[in-house]
Amino acid sequence: MLFNTAAISIRIYYSQITHRFLPASYRMKGAAKPMLTETARTAAKTDFPLDNFHITDADLPEFRDMPFEDIEELDLDHPGASDPEYRERRDYIASLAKKFRETGEITDVEYNEQEQAIWRHVATKLAELHERHASPFYLRAKRDLGISNERIPQLTEMNRRLKELTNFRLAPIEGLVDTRAFLSWLSWRTMLSTQYIRHHSRPEYTPEPDIVHEAIGHIPMFTNQNFADFSQFIGHGARIATDKQIEELGRLYWFTVEFGLVEHEGDIKAYGAGLLSSYGELEHAFSDKVERRPFVLEQVIKHEYTYSDMQPVLYVIPSYAELKEVTRKYIETFGSK
Repeated sequence: MLFNTAAISIRIYYSQITHRFLPASYRMKGAAKPMLTETARTAAKTDFPLDNFHITDADLPEFRDMPFEDIEELDLDHPGASDPEYRERRDYIASLAKKFRETGEITDVEYNEQEQAIWRHVATKLAELHERHASPFYLRAKRDLGISNERIPQLTEMNRRLKELTNFRLAPIEGLVDTRAFLSWLSWRTMLSTQYIRHHSRPEYTPEPDIVHEAIGHIPMFTNQNFADFSQFIGHGARIATDKQIEELGRLYWFTVEFGLVEHEGDIKAYGAGLLSSYGELEHAFSDKVERRPFVLEQVIKHEYTYSDMQPVLYVIPSYAELKEVTRKYIETFGSK
């Protein structure tokens, strides 16, 4: 993800998602915590251990005063932009996230039949590709979380199971958020997640993150202890990174969390959310149009990419444990340069 100048559109063939980030210069009025919303110009000294420490609910900072883009603004390329009924429904679901920031309690969404039908269409089609290309751990994780093709999973259900398995959490979010803020929440083993779903006219396309991208793409991988720990290291780094380091973290995030591949018993499988939630990207990743390189951190953090195109280069990690360890050592250098 590009983290330096603008809220980002990621074009995914058949399924386009827009990452939830605002430019670092964007700020809301209010007393937001600096470590969550302000761009650091120089590396900060930490007042927390750069290690995977245990998090309790009492440790979490307040979710108030986070900088959001106006949720009611939809770009003209959004399939629901001219559909007042869809916009009203989407705004209502987004309001539940605002309620969470006031109460700390996740509210279940009573998805209607049209929304459930969108989920069934997309999830069923993706499941066929997952059987061929997804990481075996990912396939087990979906089952462990109770994610099926038949209905949209609730954040409350997945949140409860994640806390039991890896002490990770989910927090509903209503719109695009400052880059450093979004990544920093991973330090508290918390992923910010949308709950609304894409427009029914184009179930294979969305210009923003939605519950399909979150629940099918991102959330299952947090049941892996090493991946969850790796994500927490990313969050630690975001809290203390310089602007240059934030850009490097963005590239690391892009080529792992979004578009990562992993070795498995002499084969290569997908674990990145941008791949697992998109038919086109997943098929493309295993075609002869992609160069699949061994993961080398120094190369990945310098590898610039074009988010509007299919990815010509992807990186293959040997294991989630190796990814965690390499990232830990990398984050430990923050503040020493």
